[in-house]
Amino acid sequence: MKEFFKDKSIIEILAIIIIVIAIIKCLTGCTDADIASQNISKEADMFRVKRRITFINLRSDEYLFSLIGNCSITTDNNDKQLEVTCKIGDDKYQKHYLRLSEETTYVVEQLEYSEVSKYDYEIVFKPKSIIPYKIEVD
Repeated sequence: MKEFFKDKSIIEILAIIIIVIAIIKCLTGCTDADIASQNISKEADMFRVKRRITFINLRSDEYLFSLIGNCSITTDNNDKQLEVTCKIGDDKYQKHYLRLSEETTYVVEQLEYSEVSKYDYEIVFKPKSIIPYKIEVD
């Protein structure tokens, strides 16, 4: 492997490739708003964002109902429904299925400020999903 890197032209080519990749990534990268939006969505999916989800009847212009809490939402286009999972206590959750139709719409409001960063990231390990590795000693 050392012989491979002794040739300066190969090192120069690798450096140019890395620079070109970095430039392409900068030119086609996400905006700060895109990154912040993704981070807020991740926070909401971890039940750290308080939201109000309101369903509205488009014919009568009246609201049908409203959910308020730390809720994660998923749109299921196949079943034409909004799936809402809310955390209601330590290790307590409720899931709601809200039918979408041409006569109803919904609004999702974030009710509190979210502290997210375009620079920081975090990895969250769910302890229940980690399987311990057993090392056998002879």
